This record gives sequence, C-alpha cells and structure tokens, in this order.
Amino acid sequence: MQIRAGFNIAYDCPKPTPMLLVLSVHPSRTPDLLTSQNMSFDRDVGASDYVDGFGNVCTRITAPAGLTTISADFRIADSGLPDILSPQARQHPIHELPEETLVYLLGSRYCETDRLGNAAWSLFAGTPPGWARVQAICDHVNQWITFGYHFARADRSAWDSYLERKGVCRDYAHLAIAFCRCMNIPARYCTGYLGDIGVPRVDPMDFSAWFEVYLGGAWHTFDARNNKPRIGRILMARGRDATDVAISTTFGATTLARFEIFTDEIVEAGA
Repeated sequence: MQIRAGFNIAYDCPKPTPMLLVLSVHPSRTPDLLTSQNMSFDRDVGASDYVDGFGNVCTRITAPAGLTTISADFRIADSGLPDILSPQARQHPIHELPEETLVYLLGSRYCETDRLGNAAWSLFAGTPPGWARVQAICDHVNQWITFGYHFARADRSAWDSYLERKGVCRDYAHLAIAFCRCMNIPARYCTGYLGDIGVPRVDPMDFSAWFEVYLGGAWHTFDARNNKPRIGRILMARGRDATDVAISTTFGATTLARFEIFTDEIVEAGA
C-alpha cells in the first residue's frame, strides 16, 4: 500500500523568530519513503536538521517577519496491515528493564504519576500484568474521556484529563501513559499521521497521538483514543510526552494562520 501525506502550515510572526520544528518522518520510517519528504518554504528561510536525544529529526529555522508557509508532500510505502497485537507479551520486573526504558517510567510535564498513582492502583491492580493490563488501561481511558476538537487545550495534563473527562487524542495518550507508568510499565508518547484508512472519514484531518509500551522485550503500539488496531500509522516522533514532540516550538510571538494536514491511501486507476 502507498500513502500520500503532508501538510501546509503557516505562521505569522511580528519579527524574525527562531523556531524548532518536529515535522519530519521518524528515521525508522525513512526506508519506506518513495519520494523526498523535504520541507519547503514560500519565503527565503534557511533550515538545518539535527537528531534529538529521543532519536527524532528536528529542524531549526528563523521565520522572517510576516506570514510564512511551511509545506511537505510525500509518498510512503506501508504494509497495509493493522497494528500488531501481542496478547502474550509479558510485563517485565523493573530490575529486568533495559536502562534506556527507565526514563519512560518517570513522571513528566503532562503525565503526573505522583498525582495519579493512587487512582491507577485502585483501578488496575486487579488486572493481569502485561498486555491485558495495558488493554484494560486503554479501555478505561477510552470510556473515561469524551472526545471533541473543541475540547483541545494546549496545557491540559493527564491529571486535568482525569478530572475533566474530556479532550483530544493527546489527552487520551497522556492519561494512558501516566497510568501505565504508575503500574511500572514503560510508556512513551508518539505523534504522527493516521489517516482514515479502513474507517469512516473524519474531518478536519490532524496529526494524531498514540503511545507505545515496553512489554516482552519490545515496544508495542496502543491507541487509547481509537482503542482498536488501525492501518497506516506514519510515525514522526517519540518522547516522554507532547513537550518533547511539539510540531513547533517558537522563541517569540507567533500566530498559527493555517493548519492543513493530509494523509490518504493512493488508489491506482483501475484498482
């Protein structure tokens, strides 16, 4: 299967403004690219890439004063298979965990394990450890939070989502991640493209958030918002929470003037 994906995002800056962008496909998916994914700018903007401590590709720019549009349009090959289920994947005792996973047991900006620990153990201590426990967390979060784009709020944390019971996909991910960490399961935040392939179309299209947990010696995909295997995820970045993978971090005043995301299966003529 082939997928066409990309974006058109515009920022209005009152003066030249340094920015960090996390908008590239994750290095783990670059072998699947069928075309270049290079970002383009409608103005003279210099850009340079680096790889951050989580293995994500980040782009540094200084946006000039005025309106600047950033775009990308690429094709990528995908297996066409839904997320892999591994119900026998076991939970590791902490002393068995690889050192690189330990950071994903800790509380972070949007995942307050200290506040949610009692609730997590009250809700999930009786569930079987491992895959079944993570699935129980996803089932609970999926029912606990009411989804709505109008509920989006940049500063809502897992604790806020637990109290307010509303949010968007990043809020589902943050709460599920916090619960997993409270239960001693390493969990990390993921962001990327997730088109409506094999499910009813939803507009407007947006970047999506899901999470991964470390079970049975490997990282596995879970999605508390959709709570079912999906087709065509294109990973952009991973981190402790949304702080580490923000699509843009600006060092000055900016206004988001345009935000268009697209990700669609390419259906060949006659297919």
